[in-house]
This record gives sequence, C-alpha cells and structure tokens, in this order.
Amino acid sequence: MPHNEEIIEQALGHIDAGYVFPERTPEIGSALRGHLASGAYDGLSGPDLCRTVTAHLQEVCPDKHLRLLWVDEPLSLEPEDQDAGRAAFLALLREENQGVRRVERLDGGVALVEITRISTADEGAAAVGAAMQLAVNSSALVLDLRSCLGGAPEGAAMWCSYFFPDDQVHLNEIHDRTTGTTRQYWTSAHLPAPRYLGRPVYLLTGPTTFSGGEDVAYTLQAHGRATVVGETTCGGAHPTIRHTVTEHIQVTVPIARSINTVTGGNWEGVGVLPDLPVPADQALEAALKALRSAVWPLSGTPRPSAPPRRRRGSARGT
Repeated sequence: MPHNEEIIEQALGHIDAGYVFPERTPEIGSALRGHLASGAYDGLSGPDLCRTVTAHLQEVCPDKHLRLLWVDEPLSLEPEDQDAGRAAFLALLREENQGVRRVERLDGGVALVEITRISTADEGAAAVGAAMQLAVNSSALVLDLRSCLGGAPEGAAMWCSYFFPDDQVHLNEIHDRTTGTTRQYWTSAHLPAPRYLGRPVYLLTGPTTFSGGEDVAYTLQAHGRATVVGETTCGGAHPTIRHTVTEHIQVTVPIARSINTVTGGNWEGVGVLPDLPVPADQALEAALKALRSAVWPLSGTPRPSAPPRRRRGSARGT
C-alpha cells in the first residue's frame, strides 16, 4: 500500500490535469499538502483517509463531485478503460429497469413516476417511453426524484423533452475542460411516447437527489415547466472521471460543468432549491395538496408564463 503522501500526490496530479476549474488547483494542492505536512493524515488508512481528505477538499473547494473514494473490491491498476466503465454503468441501468422504479395512478387521475437513475437516451428510451405512455392520460404528473442518484446528461435531456412541444428548446450546455468543447443539449425531435403538455408537473426532491436527477429538476424548474417540492438537493452539477490511485482508492475529478440556458449557471454546491420547501418524506403529500388547490384545473390549460424558447438557428456557439 502506498504511503499517504504518495496517495495525496497522485490524487493531486489527476486534479491538476483535469479539474474543470484549473485556476482552483493551486489552492487545492496547497491545502492538502499543508494538511499532510501538519500530520493530519498520519495514522489514517482506508475509509478514514478518504473521508478526511474529501472533507479537506470540500473545505477549500465545495464541489460535491471532487472526492477521494474507498472501494471495498480490489481495483485494477491498469490504465482506466472508459469502455469498461460505460459497460458497467449500462449493466447497472439494466438491473434497475433504466431507473424507472414505479409508475402509479393516484386519486384524482394524477400519475406518479418514481425515478432512481437517469438512463442513457438510447438504451433507456423504451423504458422511459413506457412510463410516459402510462402517464399520458393523467390529469397531472408527479416525478419522484427523491432517491435519484444521477445518470447520463443525454438521458436528462430526454426526460425533459417530454414536457416541451418540439425539438426547439435549448435546455443547457456542458463545457468539457479536457477537450475544450461545449456540447449543447436540446429537446428531442422524436420520442417513443406522447409528450406531456398542458398539464401540471411536480417534481419531488430531497438531500439524496444528485447529479442527473438534479439536472432534470433544475432544468424543468428554470424553464418554468415544473414545480419542485421537497428539500434542497445534494448539489453536484459537474460530470466526472474516476482515477484509480491504489487497489482500493479512487479520486473523482470533475472535468466539465453544466451551463443552463435560462440562468447561465447550475446547481453545483447549492443544490436545486424547492419552490415549495417541505421535509422530503412529506413531499408527495404536499405536492398533491398543491395540485388540489392549484389555480389552473388539473385537466385544463397549460401553466401560465411559458418560457421563451431559443430556436436552433439562433443558438450561441458550440
């Protein structure tokens, strides 16, 4: 097992090379090396070392994706295989029904869809479409994101696409430091189920809602298409890469950042703030109560103040 100094230096090397905000890396390095010199990591090993280093990373740079992680199963020390990592993620999504845990029809014709992961747009399209097909004739829709642990950005854009009339809504962008490119995410032109238009949409959130789940909540809230009910979410907006440092330790390095086209920012470090703040375990009850007293009828007209839509021909640079 490498000494803690070697572990810290390897982790800092990956952070220096890839962190999405390179101007922050000198401060991060100075902080961790200062803790190392003061003896803060002496005698620490395994999970304790990872927890302590992560806490120090968060002190200097409150980025929820910037972490040192302990993994119980031994890891390969060979260079990272991104294809293998994607394959493992796809296998997890298949085990979890592409993140669709439950679809239920509640009293009053309200549909409830519980989402635990945000699938990829290609493999997850059928499962997501099946859920939305079951919800198509409901009077209102509640998406439960309280246990959603994240997923794929293109999958988040697919989920959001169901709540807009066409492919002309520029949802957000992701800037990647490692490639220097910015990818735009727009609503999809074709979906396997009807779009959900002209009816209220409520999103349930909690402190466990993370990453891709936050993407869906933040995007629909910012574009004025949904009401968020529950607690502030975890606050992780930056896509990451995991680098193996030892057989049991990885450093997660955010290499990109999301840019919402309405707010110009994202939810990193602050989370998605609910429109209707209540304890997470009371969010469904609160959403249903809000629906019952809503100004617009459950079976009626679109929510007022629809946001302006950016046409593809007028989008800013790629």
